[in-house]
Amino acid sequence: MISVVRRQSGGEIRSASDDQRRAQTAGIQAEADQRGRGGDSRGRDCDDRLYRGDPLADPAWPLRLWSSTKAARWLDEPALGPGYADRTARGRLREGSVPMGLRQLIVDAWSWLSYKPVMADVGRPGNRVFPELASSWLPPHELRRLAAYKVLAAYDNNQAGQLAAASGDEAALERRELGDAANLVDTALGYLLGSQQKIAVEDAEHADEGAPKPGSTEAAAVQQRLRKWAEKELLTLRIQQAERAAVLLGDSVFVLAWNPQKQRPTLRTYDPGFYFPQWEDEDADFPTRVHLAWELPEDEDAGLKARVRRVTYELGPISEDDESAVRVYPWEPGRSSNVTCYLTDAEWLLEDLKRGETLDRLPMDEAAFRVRRDGTELDRLDLMIDFVPVIHITNTIPDGGEHWGRSSIARVLQGLDELAATDSDSSAASATTGTPIIGLAGARLPVDRSTGKPQQLKVEAGAVWQLGDSGRMDALDTSPQLAELRSRVEHLLDRIASNSRVTAAGLGTLDASEVPSGYALKLALGPLDALVGAMRLAREHKYRLLFKFMQRLYQAGRAEGWTAGESFAARLSWAPHTPTDRAAVLEEVAQAYGAGVLSLETAVAMLMDAGYPIKDASQEVARIRAKAEQEAAARMAEAAARQGKDDEDQEDEDGGASLRGSAEKEEKEREPVAAGR
Repeated sequence: MISVVRRQSGGEIRSASDDQRRAQTAGIQAEADQRGRGGDSRGRDCDDRLYRGDPLADPAWPLRLWSSTKAARWLDEPALGPGYADRTARGRLREGSVPMGLRQLIVDAWSWLSYKPVMADVGRPGNRVFPELASSWLPPHELRRLAAYKVLAAYDNNQAGQLAAASGDEAALERRELGDAANLVDTALGYLLGSQQKIAVEDAEHADEGAPKPGSTEAAAVQQRLRKWAEKELLTLRIQQAERAAVLLGDSVFVLAWNPQKQRPTLRTYDPGFYFPQWEDEDADFPTRVHLAWELPEDEDAGLKARVRRVTYELGPISEDDESAVRVYPWEPGRSSNVTCYLTDAEWLLEDLKRGETLDRLPMDEAAFRVRRDGTELDRLDLMIDFVPVIHITNTIPDGGEHWGRSSIARVLQGLDELAATDSDSSAASATTGTPIIGLAGARLPVDRSTGKPQQLKVEAGAVWQLGDSGRMDALDTSPQLAELRSRVEHLLDRIASNSRVTAAGLGTLDASEVPSGYALKLALGPLDALVGAMRLAREHKYRLLFKFMQRLYQAGRAEGWTAGESFAARLSWAPHTPTDRAAVLEEVAQAYGAGVLSLETAVAMLMDAGYPIKDASQEVARIRAKAEQEAAARMAEAAARQGKDDEDQEDEDGGASLRGSAEKEEKEREPVAAGR
């Protein structure tokens, strides 16, 4: 029997068995026929159950699959008459109402893991394998997400076999895992990040032009400050940490906070398993309340008991007593706001928590609030900002109504399982190939003197057995099977590379002889280009939001040089993910710039995208123009010097001509005198 389960994010679980539905429907219908005609109220109750849409009573209840999105999507809804959808939508089954032994089909954001026994329990997935998921404070609707993170982490650490063994498959302990999952994750991460990442502010590249655009000078100054902040906060390292978690788990979290001692915002990354957003409005772009929560283990040496820590960021009114209280934030001058963000950081002893006291319902009267260095208690501390400084990074673009990303290895987990099993079989086959099974006939076997029985032979190097006249030795050749297994390994690697869209060329397993030209290689990398483009698109807005929040924290902290005004649009610029033909790009840029169809700024930007070691485009443009001016001045000086020399030569020629003329004139005057004499 198959039970179909609808699971919504933060909602309940509804399920029913097809056979159970028919049996209970027939019973309810019979009860309605017997009692309903006699005016018995129970007959009307049965009738109401049928037509209110009870999935165990409605005779036309169809087999449905629901997605995990906030808005339900019917995947299979037959034409059952007017009003049917409204009737069945009101049907309810309590969680755990499905009898034991039924197979449940779940369609949600983590359905790609449903084939794993550890995810089979809908109510408490993974609680037998991961004891920490059995904590009573965890929200039930978050357990599948947290269990999925645990399973993916096991694959990354070559522990998928141990995970399967903990789920009941003892033979899985012999599984050989050679790091294929981690290699796939690291390869996808490398292509996503490229060789470098830079902060770019719009219009900053026009600051060094002869007639700069309005605001470009200020944009260039903000860009310089952002890059200095990135160096101090090790932004490249933080991005590496967060993005690997996002590629592996599907999600990652950045948290910004103002540090009064450093006089700058600090950036930290958190495990997505600590992230619990609270959505009051399903259509809102961002949550109004965010919890970061995790357990702290018991420390007997320090005398500390096991406890749970919860850090909460929550948007609320500036004054709960006076709704008219407003504030003008420096990033929105001229606009009043009655909203601020509160920070609460507290701990609870696990032994004090009772059933039902989940993450969002922890008793505040038993909380131990943390205290800052300056002595401020972190109990609804007003941060003087109107946003939640938490940025959730998703690896993929979420489906409509969803908020969670998907791991880069999600769709190929079963392929990785097949690859591990094939590697295990290949290892076993190689043992019989190197030390084959040998059959002896007519051999004189040594006898154990104590028992009188033949001793067991050992196949090892240098072993000698005596054979009779008709004796023979046969060896079992398993090399063909080993070759077939190795061929299957190559096939599985190609299949995993194709289905993950990293491609064989991207993984470096493509034979160079199979690529006849550069155009063919470009076509082979086409899926990888699309994959990287989609991953960067999913992050584009989140990094813009990160840099906007960072600027606003500088303004809220009244840092030197940060004046009131709207935040500048800044983004994270990625380097090319595949090698480029730098010589071809250089030739193209030189021709286009020489023909006057490209500006110098665009030409430098193209060279930067091609991988040339240009750290700052505006500085490079300024250096190029300064060098051009120097060369022009030198050419003018040479031309002026050459012109002066030509003038001197001309004057010398003119002077020589006048002297020759005077000499000729004197000579002509002397000739008549000589003739008279």
